[in-house]
Amino acid sequence: MPSLLRRIFPESLFPRRLDEGAERRMRLAQARAEEAIIETHVRNALMFIDTLSEDMAFDRAIDTYVRVMGVPEPLASLVATRVLVELGEELVPRRALRPKASRDVSVEIEGDGADAPTLVDRPALRLSDSSAAIDR
Repeated sequence: MPSLLRRIFPESLFPRRLDEGAERRMRLAQARAEEAIIETHVRNALMFIDTLSEDMAFDRAIDTYVRVMGVPEPLASLVATRVLVELGEELVPRRALRPKASRDVSVEIEGDGADAPTLVDRPALRLSDSSAAIDR
């Protein structure tokens, strides 16, 4: 029986494995498709949140979207995180990047019509102090 199948479906016409280049191109195409699916879910979830903003909180709206749309778990976590990032970017101003060695924190805010944004100094967060207070 196996020899009959080999004659009907020869390896030269239907190879079991793709060559390395084709495998790499297939993985790239798959990654682009998965990213497009995630981005579509994020856009739709944001629209869902906007539509239901008077009826429920955004975190409940995200959970409801994931449940109603039947988004499987690994993908659901990605979608929820990216939606939260999008919502957070609307609320929290962008921070200026600073070198790791510097302890001063500068935050870039948009000025009132000025060409260059204004830098505002803020104290660095002291996370070690708060964790030490919890241990006491």
